[in-house]
Amino acid sequence: MAPPHPSRTASRVDPPSPARGEGRKRGAMSTTTKSKARSGSTETSIAPARYEDDLYGWVEAQVALLKAGRLNEIDAENVAEELSDVGRDQYNRLESALRVLMLHLLKWDHQPTHRSRSWVRSIQVQRKQIARTLRENPSLKPRISEATAEAYDDARGGAAFETGVPETVFPTDCPYDWSAITTRFVEFDDQRSPKD
Repeated sequence: MAPPHPSRTASRVDPPSPARGEGRKRGAMSTTTKSKARSGSTETSIAPARYEDDLYGWVEAQVALLKAGRLNEIDAENVAEELSDVGRDQYNRLESALRVLMLHLLKWDHQPTHRSRSWVRSIQVQRKQIARTLRENPSLKPRISEATAEAYDDARGGAAFETGVPETVFPTDCPYDWSAITTRFVEFDDQRSPKD
């Protein structure tokens, strides 16, 4: 009988474990996993990442802590600030769309000989953006008047700059109510808003 093949009898030798600190660069990962030999469970160790130094790593660490239910380790102050920024971003998104829309309405009213398909298209796009923002963030509805007033102030200055018409010619207060902003009919060639 032929002797058994050496590969079938040789003992499997595991590679040596890397020394502490080897295998990953410092700060390269926000989470690592290690096994507890005695309990057989797995513990997730979340490496700290400073909010000021590594925003992405900090976000990853906070998400991991939330998912693990380790709320006492959350960087609550900075998490609250980031959530506030998210809310401000949505408000700014609404205000920006209102500003561009009213700028074009002002140009439409004060420079009728310059009306174009692109102006109508811009009004179409911004109306869709306003509707989408409010649909996704219904809690912004009570702030529509505030956003409109702030947006109009910028739109007035922008319209004066783009048309060459003195800013004093444009009304100081917004001349458009919500219905005019969202549904007033404008048309040029085959472009119209609203389309229906």
